[in-house]
Amino acid sequence: MIEILNPTDLPRARSTGALVAGILQAMKQRTTVGTNLLDIDRWTHEMIVEAGAQSCYVDYAPSFGRGPFGHYICTSVNDAVLHGLPHDYTLVDGDLLSLDLAVSLAGVVADSAISFIVGDAKPAESVAMIDATERALSAGIAAAGPGARIGDISHAIGTVLHDAGYSINTEFGGHGVGTTMHQDPHVANTGRPGRGYTLRPGLLLALEPWIMADTNKLVTDADGWTLRSATGCRTAHSEHTIAITPDGAEILTLPA
Repeated sequence: MIEILNPTDLPRARSTGALVAGILQAMKQRTTVGTNLLDIDRWTHEMIVEAGAQSCYVDYAPSFGRGPFGHYICTSVNDAVLHGLPHDYTLVDGDLLSLDLAVSLAGVVADSAISFIVGDAKPAESVAMIDATERALSAGIAAAGPGARIGDISHAIGTVLHDAGYSINTEFGGHGVGTTMHQDPHVANTGRPGRGYTLRPGLLLALEPWIMADTNKLVTDADGWTLRSATGCRTAHSEHTIAITPDGAEILTLPA
């Protein structure tokens, strides 16, 4: 299903996006060496409830997971890149942490992800990977607008990632959002320009470039959810929800 929202829905989408961005930034600020992933999950739950919002994850049970997910935020550390199931792990200096969050507020969903390094250590490879996903995300957003094609976004993202030296997995990528978390169209992180669905005002898209340092192969943890690099290399993930408007693309999940 591809859902097109009415212009009157955009203020609600902005409110949801602001909430998601605010929670992610709060989690980044509270996360230090010694923080447990289960604390991040608990803090996220508290902020969602306080806002009168609903988690898109806790009851999420798609065909590819061992559901329901049962937690409120994805916490992916180092070689984990997607769907990281919060568990009893205490973060150490230099860990690369990716947080992915989707919530629904007033009937509209927003989805975003950030990657950052915990503590004072700043491994150069990790810094470069985070930078590459953020630059790719910016390029994808710049390619979006009414009349553009999904392939234009994919090509823009893929060009940045390929030029930075990373291979790209196309099993998981961006997607439409709206009144539910995962909708069509699928937005691969590489592709050919001028192909695919034509964007129109009212479409919400979650764009999410993610990479692994030296592979494009994934393996799944025994928990049935957490996806890791097949080689054990580090990973990074950046994501924004955008709204296609008559004038271009508006980022809904920018931090205040």
